[in-house]
Amino acid sequence: MHERIIREAADAIVLAGADGKIMLWNPGAERMFGFTEKEALGQSLDLIIPEKYRERHWVGFREVMRTGKTHYGDQVLRVPALRKDGSRFSIAFTVGLLKRSDGQVEAIFAVMRDDTDAFNTQKALRDRVKELEQALEGTKTKV
Repeated sequence: MHERIIREAADAIVLAGADGKIMLWNPGAERMFGFTEKEALGQSLDLIIPEKYRERHWVGFREVMRTGKTHYGDQVLRVPALRKDGSRFSIAFTVGLLKRSDGQVEAIFAVMRDDTDAFNTQKALRDRVKELEQALEGTKTKV
């Protein structure tokens, strides 16, 4: 039954080992990122991380693997990601750790969804607020 849930989930579900290699790639991940399961399995998570963010990602990843703790808990994270065609888009995701009985992290997983529309809406709203604040400042100086 668990396998069916992973297979039928609309969201992308990706599991990576402590070495950062992809161990599970569900059909939701195929739809979102464009890579087939065969193309993704065994590859580094760099497959979906824009180059600009890789160093920062791996610093945090290694720290989580070393300590067995993530500072994000159940927070929804939002970051840019890469599709197979090289295009960037925004994703929202949560992470979870799979630990062995000795507490050592065995793998990390993420449940992800495309967040591009929400990101673009929020950006447009921030830009509009900035414009209005600047217009208001201009009005104050003229008075």
